[in-house]
Amino acid sequence: MGRRAKISALGTYVPPDVITNKDLEKIVDTSDEWILTRTGIRERHVLAKGLGVSDMCAEAARRCLAARGIEPDEVEVIVVGTVTPDMMFPATACLVEEKIGARGAWGFDVSAGCSGFVFALQAGVKLVESGAHSKVLVIGSDANTRMTDYTDRATCVLFGDGAGAVLIEPAEEGEIGFIDFVHEIDGSGAAALNLKGGGSLNPSSHETVDKKMHYIYQDGPAVFKFAVRKMAETTTKVLERNGVTGAELGCFISHQANKRIISATADRLGMDPERVIVNIEKYGNTSSGTIPLAMETAIEEGKLKKGDLVLLAAAGAGFTAGAALLRWEI
Repeated sequence: MGRRAKISALGTYVPPDVITNKDLEKIVDTSDEWILTRTGIRERHVLAKGLGVSDMCAEAARRCLAARGIEPDEVEVIVVGTVTPDMMFPATACLVEEKIGARGAWGFDVSAGCSGFVFALQAGVKLVESGAHSKVLVIGSDANTRMTDYTDRATCVLFGDGAGAVLIEPAEEGEIGFIDFVHEIDGSGAAALNLKGGGSLNPSSHETVDKKMHYIYQDGPAVFKFAVRKMAETTTKVLERNGVTGAELGCFISHQANKRIISATADRLGMDPERVIVNIEKYGNTSSGTIPLAMETAIEEGKLKKGDLVLLAAAGAGFTAGAALLRWEI
């Protein structure tokens, strides 16, 4: 194989404001026990008014670059996975470039729902593997609380805000880094999870606001079934293709949408629960932010160490699904 790519640094950010399950009990007909039992969530962080996703991305990016000890102007490309950009255009990547001072970089956004980070990650990996670039900043971030209807008890309990960034660089001699990935989209699932208002089909108007078309719509059972099936299929496929078993993995870092989905996938892989990273109780579903935030949790808990084989997996709106296998080289 030619040039390989690796993650060389990680940085994360969550806003300081928190909404607990107890807080939600005062807003909508729900309970701490009901939320915890069905989702595994206790609290979620919420972005303050007047700030956008680009602010969370920029802070995560600064922390990532500081961890690597490099200046922002050394970054060549910025790829942002998000479905909650500050605005329709320009791209969030442009706003981040300006905020961190990454002069000379180019970049773009990736819209893949909760799979946004893993999709953006592979774009960054391929840019490095191809030899085109040597320092690619990949960021996953969403502020889904901005798009949440707090009168809808089925969805308002799920989402939190946060961001995570990784730097992708060429692997050094003796390092492996990224090994393989499996990605998939299935547009037949578009009707099950979407935000209908504000685009070219349903431009913003009094009517779209009155019809609550600017809030997240989710057919919970349909999304749950897809996520359980596809997370199992993509992870199994990437492991089998590379002759790896669940027992050989250092840890499994999944998108944090629902504790039951994570557990079901881990069970299919024959994973020791101790090596399955779960932090949904602290953050809720931060969409594209979940996997880098879970990487941070894995490091803090001593479950992610240099040389470990790591499996990433996500499923999201689109429908989208993806899994990646890599060797952790930090």
